[in-house]
Amino acid sequence: MKCLFLVFLMNLLSQCAGKPLRRDGSYPKSFEDIKNEIAGYTDIAKAIIDLAVHGKAQNRSYERLAVFADTIGPRLSGSKNLDAAIKYMFSALQKDGLENVHLEPVKVPHWERGEEFAMMLEPRNQSIAILGLGNSVATPPEGITAEVIVVASFDELHKRAQEAKGKIVVYNEPFISYGETVQYRVRGAVEAAKVGAVASLIRSITSFSIHSPHTGGQSYQPDVPQIPTACISVEDAEMMSRMSFRGTKIVVHLKMGAKTYPDSPSFNTVAEIVGSKYPEQV
Repeated sequence: MKCLFLVFLMNLLSQCAGKPLRRDGSYPKSFEDIKNEIAGYTDIAKAIIDLAVHGKAQNRSYERLAVFADTIGPRLSGSKNLDAAIKYMFSALQKDGLENVHLEPVKVPHWERGEEFAMMLEPRNQSIAILGLGNSVATPPEGITAEVIVVASFDELHKRAQEAKGKIVVYNEPFISYGETVQYRVRGAVEAAKVGAVASLIRSITSFSIHSPHTGGQSYQPDVPQIPTACISVEDAEMMSRMSFRGTKIVVHLKMGAKTYPDSPSFNTVAEIVGSKYPEQV
């Protein structure tokens, strides 16, 4: 907790240099003034940390988050669950006594995953756990049945471009870090489509798996065909990679019912703790 607070504090200080802190956009304080002011809150910060880590607030944040997640469930943009979550948090913020609690109307993307499944047909029948990636297009109603090509990188994909045409690209990229490896989830479908693939399956962007696909957003490009894309578990990606290295032919049937709807009305949920000494400052 102390480390997290210090990281937040250092980040805040770096962002505040030369930037306005007042609602009216004025520049009332220098960086040194702000640094010295914050340093004066050392005892207060310690008291808050002690309350959260050792005192009566111990585990309270976790417990409240658990109730929220258990009650509402997944909250995809544009979903009924998101509407329920907004109402829940609006009420909770009011009950907590925060100030200026209000909703700001906003339009949000509305994409639904729909029914989906994948089945390996060759060299044997094996169900493949998948989760469609955000904003993916659907397969045709009858699904896609195609041979698989397994690659470990974009470089390998483009070197084997002729092999990839008409196939399902499976990315078995090694996990280096989230920031570096997530490019395969974000760009995987586009790079596969560029070489004529009919779909892409991306190894989950994680260092650890218990046969659990990890989903997330992905992006298409206007000048590149849109192909269905989903994430698969680390175990299934590794299995197909081993088969591929042995020269085994892999055939997968993929069916995805994803749909993209017009943007839906929603809200930003906003609350404030107005300062007692400088209420006009943010």
